[in-house]
Amino acid sequence: MLKLQEWVDYIFTSIPPVYLIIGSTVIFIVMTTFVYTMRARAASKPIQAKKIILPPLFMSTGMLMFLFDEFQVPWIQVLEASLVGLVFSAVLIKTTMFEMKEDGIYLKKSKAFLVILFSLLILRMVGKLVLSSSIDVGELGGMFFILAFSMILPWRVGMLVKFKKLERSAN
Repeated sequence: MLKLQEWVDYIFTSIPPVYLIIGSTVIFIVMTTFVYTMRARAASKPIQAKKIILPPLFMSTGMLMFLFDEFQVPWIQVLEASLVGLVFSAVLIKTTMFEMKEDGIYLKKSKAFLVILFSLLILRMVGKLVLSSSIDVGELGGMFFILAFSMILPWRVGMLVKFKKLERSAN
């Protein structure tokens, strides 16, 4: 039986990079659709602090990818991806609003969220097309994970702060 590292090495050496890029882009489009759908549904129910906190915790398990050589990213690229994520995060924090209703606190629907989500999709596709010729596919995947995580974590912390502030003012 192959060890996990050997299995990852096998995938990255036997599957042409163009297929890995196409496959990961298709998966990202599906995930983007899923996230938008979940966000739209969440706006119709009162939000709770745990629903704000859990997504970055669940996503943090993805950091295990960096145990494998194929996904390791040089520090300068970690910094670049983190900064881009923080920029998107700042916009999300600014545009994420809550409203108090009789039965709880609700997330307000925002067109900016859809714009940011599609901007990320376009950035990811263009970035993959441009960068895949000079950066390994696994390393590129690691960079996009770092970008996403450095966007989601501060955004969710900002959401939690806004949520708690509104919750305190309501009591």
